[in-house]
Amino acid sequence: MKASFRFLSFRVTILLLGLCLTSIFASGVDHYVITNDDVPPNLLNGISIYSISPGGQLTYQESIRPGGYGIGGGYFGMDRVLTTNMPGYECAYFSEAFDGFIVGVVLQTGAVGAIASGSSGDQGTTNGIGLALNSQYLYASFSDSNTIGTFQLQPGCGLTFVNDISVAGLQGGVIDAMAIHGDILVATFGDGSIASFNIAGGTPVPNGDEQNSSAYNSSQGATYPSAIDITADGHFAIFGDTSTAAVVEVSDISSGLLTKTVVYQSTTGINSSNIMLSPDETLLYVVGTQADRLGAAYFDKKTGKVSPGCLSNFLNGYVQNYSYLAGLSLATNTGTGDQVYIAEFGSPSSIAEVRVTSLAGKCSLREAPNSPVSDPYSPGLLSIASYPPRSF
Repeated sequence: MKASFRFLSFRVTILLLGLCLTSIFASGVDHYVITNDDVPPNLLNGISIYSISPGGQLTYQESIRPGGYGIGGGYFGMDRVLTTNMPGYECAYFSEAFDGFIVGVVLQTGAVGAIASGSSGDQGTTNGIGLALNSQYLYASFSDSNTIGTFQLQPGCGLTFVNDISVAGLQGGVIDAMAIHGDILVATFGDGSIASFNIAGGTPVPNGDEQNSSAYNSSQGATYPSAIDITADGHFAIFGDTSTAAVVEVSDISSGLLTKTVVYQSTTGINSSNIMLSPDETLLYVVGTQADRLGAAYFDKKTGKVSPGCLSNFLNGYVQNYSYLAGLSLATNTGTGDQVYIAEFGSPSSIAEVRVTSLAGKCSLREAPNSPVSDPYSPGLLSIASYPPRSF
């Protein structure tokens, strides 16, 4: 496919926003939540930035609208916004599905480092564009074209398109979420199948381990993996399933290949399309996408075993203010993460704040009194990220 790449000129408005952000990042606050507002035409898409107080409360700070449009929807498991805090690469990267753009933003200044596109055929206008990255490359899952694009990271949050590869699920499914550890990239396909790729050379190379998940096989297609997380040591890949129940699956990937998944059922209700491990890997947070609750299961990082934990009450505003729960992020990068933030898909959207306690084998999840916090610039919030990001 013919490659294309573009930088868009900075707008005066973006420069002004950058001046505001300089004072925010110099104010002593060092943790933030960043949204991909996923605004469909005819309003400009962008990100919104919220500071996290020492007590975990979110406060809206600023928005950056570099041009381009989102689609206001798509697959739950995709990460549409990611952050990095490597020296010289303190960046937020987010996708704009309608235009097929991947945008890099310098968080200290608010300047736009790049607005990059892949090949002319790389598109994600129906179900979105997911992202995954390591220290050298960013990978984009274009759901319409069923391609994975590879972009090399450049200083100043720039991106250079390298190439793309075509992929497909075993039942012809569309690429969904991706996650990376070391030289392995794991992907889901929205049809029950999962696969891994070797990325040692940058461009993903199939490992030849594509397979249907155990839950998909046993449910005769009623459940399929969507979201992915990988343990800090790269031993296990964990999948959150889209299902009529709440299912998570675990695959041992210590050999560098996917193995048959082990199935665990959660109590969060319908769907578990968004998951995240706590920084200490003792808890696996499971979002009940259509059940308006957050669950926390105990996770054994040595064996990959998932055990029952705790469940929040029904979160505020379900049906009246939002339709689905979606992506999540954490307040801190130590212990349990202290507080979980959950994207609430609505018009406008919002972010729920759930406080976590875990002691002596018992945990609790309680929504904060001031929750949720409005994201007035998003009519379809699905993805949020923390800065600085979790270390794995």
